Parts: sequence; structure tokens; C-alpha cells
Amino acid sequence: MSTDEPVVLLLTDPAMAAHAWPGHPERPERIEAVEAGVADGVQAAGARLVQRSAAPATRDTLMRVHEGSYLEWLVARAAAGGAWLDPDTYLVEATPAAVWLAAGLATAAAAGVVSGEADVAFAAVRPPGHHAHRDQGKGFCILNNVAVAAASLQASGAARRVAILDWDVHHGDGTQSIVAADPDTFYGSTHQYPWYPGTGCAGESSDTVVNVPLEAGSGDEAFVNAWRNAILPATEAFAPAAILVSAGFDAHLDDPLAGLMVTSKGFRAVALEVAKLARRLGLRGVALTLEGGYDVDALRASAGATIEGLLAGLGPAPRRDSRK
Repeated sequence: MSTDEPVVLLLTDPAMAAHAWPGHPERPERIEAVEAGVADGVQAAGARLVQRSAAPATRDTLMRVHEGSYLEWLVARAAAGGAWLDPDTYLVEATPAAVWLAAGLATAAAAGVVSGEADVAFAAVRPPGHHAHRDQGKGFCILNNVAVAAASLQASGAARRVAILDWDVHHGDGTQSIVAADPDTFYGSTHQYPWYPGTGCAGESSDTVVNVPLEAGSGDEAFVNAWRNAILPATEAFAPAAILVSAGFDAHLDDPLAGLMVTSKGFRAVALEVAKLARRLGLRGVALTLEGGYDVDALRASAGATIEGLLAGLGPAPRRDSRK
């Protein structure tokens, strides 16, 4: 792969649009906004964009993270007409196909970076996943896409130690619950606190979990400092062989569902630092999976700024093999 033309892999599929509910903020237009934002960032950075789909996750892949009985219930309940998993999270007939596909796309993004197919891979998927537990969906989330991707890297031998970095405005309680007991998986998160889902206080941190809660009204300075001074140093000490980002953009000041005041410049600054860390660790690049973000203009601007920041941080350094 040429070092003077970085490659950004955009993984998405229009079939996910069939998972929809009239008037719900987690809507298909979100993906269109992210796709446009990634293209904007690629153009601004002078990179090359490759866009494709991927196969849905298999049952065996999903069962590294989720209970088989939960997967069976999802399929059966969707076929019976659907359900509401909580007041925010709907299940319709098309949902199982969409969420199996979303998990497959996230897994392909992670594999694409570790294998050297791309410098940056972005799985523009929906519904999001970081609130999904092993046996429960909630908070718009059905399956935990990023946890499935991390477990797949580990199971394949592509990367034994994996860091999941989550900058969504909501704490990824599902992701933390799934990976907290695994010494080979690191989870770092900034999020508005107290806010849905009510977890993620600093006291929940450990050697492999770092939570930095932010007060409502916090903006770029607090957001960037939390990553630069707390989460990323802990990530570097963990020395992962792969970095996966739960890329939610609902911390943006224009987002209607929360109260942080981050701008696209803030996301760019954090992405820059994440990419610099990847380079210091000798990694090929960074893989991202879409989580939240419900203002489509903010989504587009934030996704574009994130791609610019990542590519600037990765720079023209020559390729090195990732550690396993």
C-alpha cells in the first residue's frame, strides 16, 4: 500500500435501512450523513476512498459475545411481528437481518485495518450497539457491534489485545459489561454523566476500564483533555494490537438527545491523538463503528472531521506489522 495515498475503507449497506420506525431518531438518514462525511474527510485529506459491503455476521461469530437464547428470541419475536425491547428500542421483521449485517460490517472494518487493506476503516452501521448486553438490547441497540468485532479479532489470532475507545455521549454500559472481565480487552469512555444509562462513573474504572464522566455543558476543552490526559495514556500502557472506536457523535453541541457541547473540531482533535497513538504503537491504523448521533448535519461534519484527524495523525509513516 502506498504511503503517500492513504486508504479509507467505508463499509456500509443499504439493506440496514429496512430496520426503521416512523418518527424514531435512530433513522436511516443517519447513514447517508455519515457516508457523506467520510467522503468529505477523504477528499480534504487527499486520501483514496474504497466503499463496499460485507457478509452478515455468522451465528458462531455473534455467540462469542451474545447468548444463543437471546439470538433465537430476536429471530422468533421479529418473525412474530416485532416488539419493543424498552421504551426506546424497537424490533421489526427486518431487524435481525439488519443487525446481523451491522455486526458483520463492524467485524470487516476491524479486520480491514489489521490486515492492511486500509489505514482507516469506518463501519457506517445502524442500529448502534454499545448499550447491548450479552442477553439484552436497550437504548436503540440490539447487538454489540464493536464487541463482536473485538472478539472476532481475538478469535482469529489477528490481535490478542484490543482497545475499544468510546466517545459517544452515552456510556457504553453493554460494552463495558461484556469486556470488563477480559484482561486482553481495554475499554475507555468519555460520556455525559449523570445521563442515560446512568453508568460510567469514575469509580467503575480499573486496570482495563477507564471512564471519564463529563458534566452537561462540557465542550471541546474538557473532551479533548479527558482523552489526551487520561484515557489515551492508559491505552498506551495497555499496548493493544488493535484500536477500535465506538464513534458516536451525539456529544456534538447540535445533537438533540444530550447536553455536551463538543464541536467537529473537538472530534478532529481527539481523532488526531488516537491516530498518533496508533502510530506510536506500530499499528496499521484505526477502525471505527458508528454509534449515536442524531442531527444529520452534525453527523456529517463530525465524521468528516474525524477522518481528517485520523489521517493527519497517521501521517506518511511506513507500514509496520501489528503485534499479536
